[in-house]
Amino acid sequence: MLIKFYGRDVDQTYQSENGVKLRDALLQCKILPSTVIVSYQDQIIPLSTMLNEDIELLVTTVSSGG
Repeated sequence: MLIKFYGRDVDQTYQSENGVKLRDALLQCKILPSTVIVSYQDQIIPLSTMLNEDIELLVTTVSSGG
């Protein structure tokens, strides 16, 4: 299974043999879940969502250091 994260600040892919929670996939790609909103087809996806198939997800940064 291939998960592609894309957005203004993000261009990462994560590959897994098994299903994975969205939160865990983000962390594996070094994306802090607390700083982003993830969406698919204009719908926000909860961090607890299990991902079980190839998918491309839009990552929108909602906070930054300053």
